[in-house]
Order: sequence, then structure tokens, then C-alpha cells
Amino acid sequence: MIATLTVLSEPEWREHQRAHEARVRVWTDPHQVRASRGEKHPVYDFLFDYYAFRAAWLRRWHPGPDIALTGDAAREFLRWPEYRQTADGVMIDPAALAPHRRAFPAWLRDLLGAMQTRPAFFGCHGLHEWAMVYRQTPAEVRHQAWPLRYPADELARIVENAPLACTHFDAFRFFTAPARPLNRHQPDRTTVPELEQRGCLHANMDLYKWAFKLAPFTPAELIADCFALARDIREVDMRASPYDLARLGFAPIAIETPAGRAEYETCQREFTARGEPLRARLIAQCDRLLAS
Repeated sequence: MIATLTVLSEPEWREHQRAHEARVRVWTDPHQVRASRGEKHPVYDFLFDYYAFRAAWLRRWHPGPDIALTGDAAREFLRWPEYRQTADGVMIDPAALAPHRRAFPAWLRDLLGAMQTRPAFFGCHGLHEWAMVYRQTPAEVRHQAWPLRYPADELARIVENAPLACTHFDAFRFFTAPARPLNRHQPDRTTVPELEQRGCLHANMDLYKWAFKLAPFTPAELIADCFALARDIREVDMRASPYDLARLGFAPIAIETPAGRAEYETCQREFTARGEPLRARLIAQCDRLLAS
């Protein structure tokens, strides 16, 4: 497939740049204010700490492949080694992908392609956060500033009476040692390609991770779209957790009840549908890099 070139004048790409920054600052500015005060947020900090993509990087606009930027100011992009001056303007060069990074798009293309065809599973009921505090002492609980909705013994009973079926290694690895044998699967790094599936909230959150790992070749708008999905998922993820976050305005999704499990599954299905076009766009980006 021959890529189509788009040429943007300086006013045009500057407008894209301004719109992107305005969009993401709604998310990054509050985080940076909290960080400057030393304030922790049990929901949103995850998006910047666990995913380790700095707020300043999220604000930075990159056009993605096959877009030429014209005007004198476009030369500012040449400070990144992935950009080239061409007859059409300043462009990112997919062939400039560093040798040590070239295996990643192929691996990611295979993973995302397999997920597109693998049936989604909606029966985990969000119990991963419960398994992360199962049989822990109060001093061991991660978000100690926030109370749990149940005493430790009752929380343990809920976990033991509801089958654990987590398929996502990066969630499973935070299970407590007593919780791991209760899980239907025993995922590790090597099983990610065979277990990762579209119904998993964390797998859909990870679309953001995959998008920024391809930066600066990923269009900034795609990274922001993936972040927006990850942010909405994170809210549901923690609402379904055993923590009481009502003081922050997050009403619990009581997955320990039939109604709560139904509500959680509805959210899973909505996020899976929202993730489909983002996953397809990421596959297209991988294909573009691999074609270079």
C-alpha cells in the first residue's frame, strides 16, 4: 500500500498543535498541580506513574508519518533524530526507527492482531483489585489513605467465593501470594500473546502504553485518544475496587453483588467497543513502520 502524503501549512499544523495541547492539559495540569503539592490521587496518578509517560511528553504534538510540515517554524522538529527535511517539508521518517526498536512493532502487530480475532471475555468481574489486597495486613495495603469497604475477613470471603479469572499478567503480578493460586490462569510474560484479550479493562488501558511506546511515530491525536480511554477505564477500575473512594466522587460498582457485576460487564463491553478502532489504528501504525 502506497502512503498518501498530506502537506500542512504552518498555520494548519500550528492549529493542530494548539488543539492537542489544549485537549491534554485538561488532564495534565491537575496532575502537575497535585504533584507540586505532594498530593496523591488513588485513581489518576496511575496514568502517569505506572505508565511512566511524562505529562510534558503527552502534551507534545507529533504529526505522525506521511505528513509534511511547511514553514520556517517546522525546523523545530528537526531536533528529534526521527525527522528529516524533504522537498515537501519537514517529515518524520519511519525508516529512522532505531535498530534496537525495530522488533517491537512486529511483536506489537502480532499481539494486537491476535486480540482482534480472539473472543472477548467478560466474566472476570473486576476482582483483580480485590486479589491485590487479599489477606494483606493494613500496613501492606497499597492505598492506605483510603478505607476498604469491607473488613479483611469479609473481603477475603468475597474473593474466595467468586472465581478469579484474570488473564492480564500486569494485573496478576500484583496479586498477593495467597490470591495467585485462586486464579484460573497463571499468566506470565511469555503467555501475554496467548492470554491477552479485548474484554479486559487493563488490556484496553494498555492501548495508551502501546501508543506512546511507538512515539514519536504515533500521531499525538492517537496517543491522546488512547489516554482518554485509559482515563475512563481507570475510573471504573477503581470504582469496582474494594476501596471506598466516595469522598472523591467515585460511587462504588459493587461487583460483590449481581447488579454490580452486571454494571461492570456493561462497562467492559462499552470499553471493548471503544478500543476496537484505536487498536486498528495502532495496527496500521505498526504496518507503516514495518513497511519502511
